[in-house]
Amino acid sequence: MGPVYRTLANYEPLIYIVLAIGALFALRRMWRSWREWRDSVYGLEREFALRRLVQASGLAVLILALVFAEFFIATFIAPSLPASDIMATATLDLLVTPAGTLSPDTKALVVTQAVPSGMSGCIPEKIMITSPQPGDPAISGTIKITGTANVPNFGFYKYEVTPMGSQNWATIAANRNPIKNGDLGEWNTASVTNGDYFLRLVITDNVGESLEPCVIAVRVLNQ
Repeated sequence: MGPVYRTLANYEPLIYIVLAIGALFALRRMWRSWREWRDSVYGLEREFALRRLVQASGLAVLILALVFAEFFIATFIAPSLPASDIMATATLDLLVTPAGTLSPDTKALVVTQAVPSGMSGCIPEKIMITSPQPGDPAISGTIKITGTANVPNFGFYKYEVTPMGSQNWATIAANRNPIKNGDLGEWNTASVTNGDYFLRLVITDNVGESLEPCVIAVRVLNQ
């Protein structure tokens, strides 16, 4: 069901538009049925009009339920899906990248701030992944992710992974407690296939706005 949930989350705006059109149609039918029922004179005529009114009302309730279901899936279920169903794609070979250099795709993520090379969007003492780091040997097994997730108006943080060349981010874990130079959580790298990945730390403030994530490149190599 993971891919289905992610698809529903990715097409959330389009789904809302379709449901809004359906809601307008249902409301129009309800209005017309109600007017027919109000103006009916004969019992059989009123019965048919009432039946159409009930059907239109049922359709409206169904559409409302679908709106709530889509909101719940896109807001709570999809962001919390594990990374176990991510498949690795053809990616960059970080192990043969010369020290201090990155491939063209990875260079797009590098910022020239006071952060190590190969990181993007990371701000020391605010949003930072200190371990693992770009350029480290390939990781395997269950690793600890350390760093900082501590900003004003903090809401919660999560860390996610995606194969290089993909934007299909999968949440590994989340936490509502701010962390400063400590353990952010763990990642069982056996849940993904061997390859090159981007790992990112995302902080959402207390009004639901996500800050620019801290992104690093890592290589997974399990036996």
